[in-house]
Amino acid sequence: MHPIEIIELMIVGGILLVILLVSFILKGKWRKIIQGLAILFLVSFGIFYYVRPYWIDMQIEKKVGYIQIHLEEQYPGETWKYQIAPHREDGYESSNPYYIGVIFDTEPHVEYKYFARNNGDVIQQGWYSSRSQSDLLHEE
Repeated sequence: MHPIEIIELMIVGGILLVILLVSFILKGKWRKIIQGLAILFLVSFGIFYYVRPYWIDMQIEKKVGYIQIHLEEQYPGETWKYQIAPHREDGYESSNPYYIGVIFDTEPHVEYKYFARNNGDVIQQGWYSSRSQSDLLHEE
């Protein structure tokens, strides 16, 4: 479990504990209302925690589409492949899944990192190479 997940769980646990402590102070129907609120909070966090990876996958697909359009305009006739951080696997929690790696077939040893906000706003954030490169063909 990644430290961010632990922090999230601690925050949710703290909020839930405060809600439950408030419910024990109150009497009658207010106690039931506050306990219902605590259950609603717990269920909504569970749904959020379950849905979040699928939401990230949908956002990545949209961003890859935006990058695809951008690359087809910038480099017509070239081919490339994408490197996407496997955000659901252990060991990749610290990698930002929204930075999409692009490896061009003409430069197989260089991975360019792209970030897309929307269809017209695609920027190259940097590049990585296992070899020393002096001039890059696709640097923007």
